[in-house]
Amino acid sequence: MKQVDYIIVGQGIAGTMLSWFLMKRGYRVMVIDDEKKNSASRVAAGIINPVSGRRFEPAWLYEEIFPFAKSTYDELSALLKINIFTERNLWTVFPSAQMRDAFKSKADKETNGKYAFIPQMLQYEDYLQQHFGAAVIKGATVNLKNLLPAYRQMLIGKEALLNEHFDLSQLQLVDNVQVTYHDIAAKKIIFCDGAAAAENPYFKSIKFLPNKGEVLIIRIPGLESSDIIKKSITLVPQPDGRYWAGSSFAWDYADELPTAAQRQVLEEKIQQLLKVPYEVTEQQAAVRPSGHDRRPIAGFHPAYPLIGIFNGLGTKGTSLAPLMAEHFSRVIAGEAALMPEITINRYFNTPRH
Repeated sequence: MKQVDYIIVGQGIAGTMLSWFLMKRGYRVMVIDDEKKNSASRVAAGIINPVSGRRFEPAWLYEEIFPFAKSTYDELSALLKINIFTERNLWTVFPSAQMRDAFKSKADKETNGKYAFIPQMLQYEDYLQQHFGAAVIKGATVNLKNLLPAYRQMLIGKEALLNEHFDLSQLQLVDNVQVTYHDIAAKKIIFCDGAAAAENPYFKSIKFLPNKGEVLIIRIPGLESSDIIKKSITLVPQPDGRYWAGSSFAWDYADELPTAAQRQVLEEKIQQLLKVPYEVTEQQAAVRPSGHDRRPIAGFHPAYPLIGIFNGLGTKGTSLAPLMAEHFSRVIAGEAALMPEITINRYFNTPRH
């Protein structure tokens, strides 16, 4: 029987970050993941955006989240010898005069003045429909298509990856002191498996709001930019010169496959943004994990303390994951109390600590 400290289920951005910070603390981990091609992390564009929503409010904890994310991704870039983190401007096209005025009213307040401004001259005039002007927001992207497979290879080299779909029927809780899965024994197991957690009977009390997102990969002849371009749709430059164009939101869906209906929605938005022709080369779909209050979910089950969760990072997964995973690793090590905003206990009739 192989003995480890923690079994981590899932190697999206949540499982990657939590396993990384646990290993940095000297814990032995075993990550179980089947490299699902359309997992939320593998389809996502990895955008880090300092503001949220149509009101341009500062993102939750962004003053802490951004520098920590940057240092974490830079450290992993050096270790894995790949490029992961790129600071980029978000060229944000206003869809209306009201949105432009709302932005101006926020731009010099709170932290927004550090991250956003109205440019003196419009760019991309030959390519974009921007009748109401645009703003520049300072953000970044995380190259998940580089990070996830490179990190996976590192885990394989450490004999810390089991490449299979997790089978809950094989999980055993032994005398409330350890868990076993096949021939692996661990102190505890932590589920970082995204939308799959919504179907896990141990987490039936958690109010998950999984939603399906679809994206198009497009080619725009002549448009060369390192900026993220954002209106009602977001265009993110890819290393091969194409653009990730997304994403849609669907709360009711039959399956995880791409649909003609959402392709039409996405193309209508692209056409409202672009003045020029484009070519769709690919369509992708994934189901995002999200909690009902848009906050991560972390901690150990109050009735089954050997079973934990780190999930619900939603659309801000690449920005939230490093700081939240490091925090949870300190909680696991007994060095901190879990933040009340993210504790699993908010879904159970148990007091918060």
